[in-house]
This record gives sequence, C-alpha cells and structure tokens, in this order.
Amino acid sequence: MSQNLSQNLSVSFEFFPPKGGESDEAFWRSLRKLELVKPSFVSVTYGAGGTTQDRTLDTVRRIANETTLAPAAHLTCVGASKEELNAVIQKFWDSGVRHIVALRGDPPAGVGTRFAPHPQGYRNAADLVRGIREIADFQVSVSAYPEKHPESVSIEEDLAFLADKADHGATHAISQFFFHNAFFLRLRDRIAARGINIKLLPGILPVTNFARVQEFAAKCGAHIPPAMGARFAGLDAEPETRNLVAAMVAAEQVQALAHEGVDSFHFYTLNRADLVYAICRMLGLGVPVEEQAA
Repeated sequence: MSQNLSQNLSVSFEFFPPKGGESDEAFWRSLRKLELVKPSFVSVTYGAGGTTQDRTLDTVRRIANETTLAPAAHLTCVGASKEELNAVIQKFWDSGVRHIVALRGDPPAGVGTRFAPHPQGYRNAADLVRGIREIADFQVSVSAYPEKHPESVSIEEDLAFLADKADHGATHAISQFFFHNAFFLRLRDRIAARGINIKLLPGILPVTNFARVQEFAAKCGAHIPPAMGARFAGLDAEPETRNLVAAMVAAEQVQALAHEGVDSFHFYTLNRADLVYAICRMLGLGVPVEEQAA
C-alpha cells in the first residue's frame, strides 16, 4: 500500500470486556499497544440483556480515564425496560463516554428466533437511537448488513431500517463482517442513491479460526469465498502460519476497499489485539515517526 493511501486511512476496533485476572492484565497491555495506531475509537461489547453491563461500564470508564483512546460503548434493547437502559446511558455519559453503538440485539433464544421487545422497552435500534439522543449529545453508531439481515425480507427493507436509524440521530453505520467486497460496495452505493445521511464503515473480521468463522457466517448469512477456505486448509494445528495468513487476507481486503475510496475500517478483533496490530502495521499504520522519515 502506498504511503499516501495509508495516511488517509482511519481504523477502529471492537473488543469484548475482559473477564478479570490474567486476561484483564493482558487486555490492557494489548489495548495500550494499539494506542500507537491512533484509532478513531475502540468499542466494547454489551452482553445480551446487559449480562456484561458492569464489566462494559468499567472497561469504557478506564479507557476514557486511563488511555488516550476514545471509547464507544455497545448497548442493546434486549431484556431491559427504557428506564433501566436510560440509567445505563446516563452512567456511560457520567463516565466520560461520548459514543454509543446502538443495537437491537439478538433474541435471547438465538439468531433465527423471533425478537420480542421488552414490554416497557425500546422497540428496535431506531427507537433506542432516539432515546440515547434525548438523554445526551452522544455520537451514535448503528449496524448495517451488506448481505441482508437474516430476519429481513430484502436489502430494501434493511435500507428502510437504516434510514430510520439515521433519521433518529445515528451518524455512523458499522457493517456486519463480509468477505466479498462487492456486497459492501453495493450497499454503499444504495445508501448514497437513497440519500441516507450516514457514514458507512466496513466491519473487517480477521480469520483466526476458519471453522468458527464458518459458524458465524452461517448464522448471519455472510458468504465465504471458496478461495479463502483453500488458504486456511490444513492449518488447524499451525497457529503461527494461520495467523500470518489471517493478517495477509485482512490486509488485502482493506487495501482493495481503500482503492475503491473507502477510508475508515472497523475491526472485529475477538480480543486478538496482537493480530490487528500486525494488520495495521502491514497497512502502514502505527509506524514510529523516525521509521517513516527513514
């Protein structure tokens, strides 16, 4: 990738909150390493029904107060009333968080089952966005689906939902992961054609475990190119080689999208900060100033 192209790129990262103990220490060491990349934000997931609420709140609070990174807190509609979620939103604001990733969330019984909102809760992501914006002046990001949400009838229905979220105050949309860039570029073009005022970020998932990614993809309807399977074939017992291939595949995907004018990328890290840091270095990001000048 040319230096000029890499200089125009911005990245962000998604993590899930550490569980404590040694994993907690490793998480914070890794996170601080990513400060070198200067991401636009780092998001922290929120378990279904608020199951990780305390850990999510503690993590974003520490990011805001102890690092140079800008935290974004995930929030879902699942299993909570408006009153309960509004209290969480206020806690985020009071902790120094200024960015929320607002999601409807998966049904408690899992993807593919019917979602039923809490009787006193927010009905969907657009309703949650509106509620967030009424409480404080958060930046709000939402989700988008290059290959259609599993519950949607069509891409057009997805676009209508996305337009509703933008109308309620969402400014950024982070896409579900994908491996065929054409799906993302088609979504970008359709958003522009409909005049939806929202910035679309591609969600990039480095493939550290191909079998696991196949399971993820089957649940959300993402297609995997046969050539990708061939690249990871036979590497189950070779983690070092597998990580090298994963970094190369992700960097190639980002480079191809960058050549199509995409300038912002969101990485689903699965808490593998070492891998996404390597990918960023391959893209020319996070290089020390003295090395850039050499």
